[in-house]
Amino acid sequence: MIERHWKGIAKKEEAENYIEHLATATFPAIKNISGFIRASVLKRPVDNGIEFLVVTAWDSMEAIRQFAGEQPDLAVVPAHAQKMMVSFDAHVSHYELAFTEAHN
Repeated sequence: MIERHWKGIAKKEEAENYIEHLATATFPAIKNISGFIRASVLKRPVDNGIEFLVVTAWDSMEAIRQFAGEQPDLAVVPAHAQKMMVSFDAHVSHYELAFTEAHN
């Protein structure tokens, strides 16, 4: 499994709109991609807005390319979402899952 991590800082007044964008546009679209496993959105207040860490999990880099295109290390941030942001990473990080543990 591969996790894709991306960070961005939304304007405080746009934070809920950004979550809505993910919930109504981005995540419904990626749920249809074969190899998509899950998505999580973490947030925390920072001095200049609300920082988001978006983590998606995938079966393979091939599945990620179906979402991100031929340059999977580039972030996918539509123009209307960019307008909600103070700043955002232009690149993402991919991590191969090495170990996980859960409470039964």
